[in-house]
Amino acid sequence: MANAGTSGGLQDRLDFMGFDGEAQAALRALKPSIASFIGPALDAFYAKAAAAPETGRMFRDPRHMESAKNRQIAHWEEVASAEFGTEYAERVRTIGRTHARLGLEPRWYIGGYALITEKLIHSVIAERWPTLMQLARGQKSDGMASAVSALMKAVMLDMDLAISTYLDALDEQRRQAEAAKQETDRNQTAAMNALTNALERLAGGDLCAQISQELAPEFDSLKADFATTVTKLRNAMTTVRQNAEVISSGTREISEAAEDLSQRTERQAASLEETAAALEQITTTVKSAAEGASHARDVVATAKRDAEQGGTVARAAIDAMGSIDKSSEQISRIIGVIDEIAFQTNLLALNAGVEAARAGEAGRGFAVVASEVRALAQRSADAAKEIKSLISTSTTQVKDGVDLVAQTGQSFERIVAQVADINGVVADIANGAAQQVQALQEVNGAVGDIDRVTQQNASMAEEATAASHSLAEKAMELNMLLDGFRLEEGRANTRRRA
Repeated sequence: MANAGTSGGLQDRLDFMGFDGEAQAALRALKPSIASFIGPALDAFYAKAAAAPETGRMFRDPRHMESAKNRQIAHWEEVASAEFGTEYAERVRTIGRTHARLGLEPRWYIGGYALITEKLIHSVIAERWPTLMQLARGQKSDGMASAVSALMKAVMLDMDLAISTYLDALDEQRRQAEAAKQETDRNQTAAMNALTNALERLAGGDLCAQISQELAPEFDSLKADFATTVTKLRNAMTTVRQNAEVISSGTREISEAAEDLSQRTERQAASLEETAAALEQITTTVKSAAEGASHARDVVATAKRDAEQGGTVARAAIDAMGSIDKSSEQISRIIGVIDEIAFQTNLLALNAGVEAARAGEAGRGFAVVASEVRALAQRSADAAKEIKSLISTSTTQVKDGVDLVAQTGQSFERIVAQVADINGVVADIANGAAQQVQALQEVNGAVGDIDRVTQQNASMAEEATAASHSLAEKAMELNMLLDGFRLEEGRANTRRRA
């Protein structure tokens, strides 16, 4: 169908209806009547339209409806002028487009045309119907029929143009909607293809994947959100990579430290075993010395008794002096041994203190014991020196007694007193040796405890070493997994190796 806005399309309609010059003249003859009747007809129409919800919603308020009514009056006056040119067609098209934009379906303004036409035809017929007098004079009603026919053709033409414009507007809206949908589909397909490609790269481990294609504006947020998500994921994986490398480096250091600790603990355990064996030997030696001191005490006691009983017998005194001299030499040897043992004990205690210091917190208790042993050894050395000095003096006196055997009788009382002193000193030596034996036994027990703790430490060090190796393996596995991701633009991801 020809466009309603073209002169050709409008003329075709006029020709098809037979809306010729005669009909148009008949319509122009009705212009005064239409101008007179259109107002009441429109009043009836708008009253009906206001009462119907579907048409009443088209008007904001009564003033809006009154304005529409005035425009309709002006339009009907133009219709009654029978000037069906381009200006008329454009005016009708404007009305049709307005109805299409408002969503007013044709059925409502077809109904409106029916209401208005009803009023106009009724008024025209009532005005032009021949009276009985006119009929008696032979006047016919052909003029009225022509007028009604011209009015109906004008109404139908106006309604045809409005509906055609409405349908054309709907067709244009549909074409625009279809074009918009096709454009939307193309844009959506392009966006989905771009997103799919980027997701495939992302699934392949490329954390630098981006949507580089130009997308429709409605997909800008999708593009930006994808870029933000990938950036956050890449930053997270980069942080994981850095932390994994730190963990890997740390586990290597821990593993090396644990192995070193295990080796040192093993060496310390071996040293403690040697120390325990040495202490056991020292304990045996000191115990033997204590027994010797006890025996010396008995010998001195016997010498004292012999000296008291042999005061009148010089030979017996000389023999007793010889015995005392021999006993003094034996005591000197024993004291030398004790002194040597005390010296060795001091050295061992010093070494044990050094090892305890190396052991740190675990060796603190042993360090205290070692310090006490060293102090006891020093006291033993001091006592041994004092005893040695006393023995040396006694030996000198015994030699003097041998030399002055003639003066034995006069000196015997002094010898008896000196022997008594020796007896007390030897008793002290015996008691000190016994105490030293007891102390060494306690040291042995402490060393045994330290040895057991050291063995436990060695076992724990081995467990720590195994755990550090396992952690290092897990860190390496994590790094191998991270190697499958590309974290930097332009080149594949590489992992720093130690």
